[in-house]
Amino acid sequence: MGVDTRNERVIPIANLREFFRDSIDDALANQQVKIDDQTAHYVVNMLTLFARSEELYERRPEGVRLRPLAAMLSDALESRTARERDAVLQRIGDVALFIAGFFAESLARRSVPVDYYIAMGGNAYGSLHESVRNTARGRAIGQVFEELAHKFQLIVRVLGEVSDAARTASDQDLLRLYEVWLRTGSRRAAQRLRKLGVYPLESLAARQTH
Repeated sequence: MGVDTRNERVIPIANLREFFRDSIDDALANQQVKIDDQTAHYVVNMLTLFARSEELYERRPEGVRLRPLAAMLSDALESRTARERDAVLQRIGDVALFIAGFFAESLARRSVPVDYYIAMGGNAYGSLHESVRNTARGRAIGQVFEELAHKFQLIVRVLGEVSDAARTASDQDLLRLYEVWLRTGSRRAAQRLRKLGVYPLESLAARQTH
């Protein structure tokens, strides 16, 4: 049930929060999908986190791999505490949302369909909402998990548009170019990014290179 993400044009980047925020806003508007600002913020943070491959993949005895959702669900069921179970449920929802949104084409070539990820992710967020809704954490973020559960498929479509938009400039290796600029502050890289519609902040590059 693994998903081969190596051939996809999603490249690990140090910081793409603003890029993802703008892309999510555009895709939500294009598809006329409405979600709460807190939910959008959560999704942006999740994308930013998983843009770093070490956050998406898990280091297991058999090597670094993307752990199957069914194995994670088994971990959740066998958790000794509610906190451990909730953490695994959140991980299931996040991974399912990211994979279904960004790697739908890869899933189409495999025996496990995208609908499986949609069902697993939506159910995980729904169970997480039920678990935390009467807690302090639930009062702070419970509505986010509830909305992610109810609108999971819609948000997958939104992420699909974000993924497509990133690949539109794949011949220019936009995300890799962003990483080069972020690490080196290269003026040439900054100029090429602007031509592709990405306007880097000079102060950000300065912080990264010192």
